Amino acid sequence: MEMSTQKNFGHVSIGMKAPDFYANTTFGPIKLSDYKGKWVIFFSHPGDFTPVCTTEFIAFAQANPQFAQKNAHLLGLSIDSNPSHLAWVYSIFLNTGIEIPFPVVADRTGEVSRLYGMIAPEASTQETVRNVYIIDPEQTIRAILIYPLTNGRNIPEILRLLEALQTTDRDKVVTPANWLPGQSVLVPPPKTYQQLLERANNPSAQNLTCEDWWWCYKQLPPTN
Repeated sequence: MEMSTQKNFGHVSIGMKAPDFYANTTFGPIKLSDYKGKWVIFFSHPGDFTPVCTTEFIAFAQANPQFAQKNAHLLGLSIDSNPSHLAWVYSIFLNTGIEIPFPVVADRTGEVSRLYGMIAPEASTQETVRNVYIIDPEQTIRAILIYPLTNGRNIPEILRLLEALQTTDRDKVVTPANWLPGQSVLVPPPKTYQQLLERANNPSAQNLTCEDWWWCYKQLPPTN
């Protein structure tokens, strides 16, 4: 039986501690806090045995090794029962030969969905829309993506955003528009006038390439 350990806030935001919950899944009972120390990609789908969701689950399954390399674990959810989830993932296997390598939360009461604000009442009161929450090892929500019922997610973008967040944490940098792993990153602007002068007069001493003193790029060494 699914139950939440916190009140139904109905809304989460970036920077907030991810609400913990206890729920049954296709891999058995879990708590979100079981994943502390790891990145989590927690995502909702409107329903089992639906074509768009099926293609998404196949895409997530195929990308699972890439998420695992980044210490990230996938966790799905819909307002369906565990027997329905089990039958669906088995149907995917029978039709495609692809096994779903991550747990799918059964949220028949909608308690976890409401806790995370996964239901958009103007779109549907019976289904969750396609939410994605990227949760860091401290269980802080770092990014939220929301897709409509009608359109599937772009899994490479979720991987790209995960790596961007990890790069920011590791190297204390920020990433520009359309950034891809291996490309130059941006460094935050100087905080003092002395730092401004140092950057303006000799950016190469800091391994920077600058358009202006406040707008500078840096090439990071490759990571293993």
